[in-house]
Amino acid sequence: MKEILLALVLDILFGELPYRIHPVVWMGKWISLLTPPRTLDGRLRPLLRGAGIVASGMALSVVAGRLVERASHHLPSGMGFLLRATVLKSTFSFRALIKASDDVYQALSRGDLDMARHWLSWHLVSRDTRTLNRAQVSAATVESLAENLSDGLIAPLIYYRLAGLPGALAYRFVNTADAMLGYRDEHREWLGKVPAKTDDVLNLLPARLSAMLILLVGRFTEGQLWRGWRVWRRDAGKTSSPNAGHPMAAMAGILGVELEKRGHYRLGKGLPPPQADDIKRAQRIIRGVLLVLPLVLYFLRRQNRTGTGR
Repeated sequence: MKEILLALVLDILFGELPYRIHPVVWMGKWISLLTPPRTLDGRLRPLLRGAGIVASGMALSVVAGRLVERASHHLPSGMGFLLRATVLKSTFSFRALIKASDDVYQALSRGDLDMARHWLSWHLVSRDTRTLNRAQVSAATVESLAENLSDGLIAPLIYYRLAGLPGALAYRFVNTADAMLGYRDEHREWLGKVPAKTDDVLNLLPARLSAMLILLVGRFTEGQLWRGWRVWRRDAGKTSSPNAGHPMAAMAGILGVELEKRGHYRLGKGLPPPQADDIKRAQRIIRGVLLVLPLVLYFLRRQNRTGTGR
């Protein structure tokens, strides 16, 4: 548990590790190395290639995690503790998420919609942002805060509590593979199936826990618990992802805004469209979740140990 607290402090104070030594950068290089330059024929070949990428990457991540844990025990206790916390910090990002959303907020506050669109596409989303209006830019930013709370912070810490550094690194590899390959274009339709489905399975618990924490914290900071619960239960299944809709719908409900991705979903339908200030409100909820998360993770590991003992 102490490693989690130190890792969070390191992230808040220093942000991301240097590019050259960041484990996620090396994960991306491994995925790129195994990704075929041209579309593979049929369905089976790319499906098996995607499965191989996931299996090999998870295996290497587990080995790397075990090696770090083993090496840390041969160092002086303080240095070993710092090593484990530093590697754990590389699997999640809180400071960068807040900074990315704040860049969008600052641009909107200045009335610079083009710059807000730029920062949104640069930092947070892969969709075309060139025609989005202010409310749509605000909505996409709030959505990204909610979704990244789940897969960018809570999920890796859950897997660390359950399986140590091997679990956190293996989760981060799968999530990175999904981010790089999980698209439905001609080249990645079947190549990305296994990464996407594996990521879906691994995020089942984190997404729902994130939604509950958003409602819990939001109840005391921003909105109405009953409205948040109602929108979450009604709209969580409206996204194509089985998981992303949970934290996003909970955030829409607790803030009292409609989050819409044109042609895909409307979460909180009938509520007012979000404005720039709703980005700040969402940030406050994310920060509140960060404060209560260590306690939740403590009880998660304690319950896991109790169940194993039985």
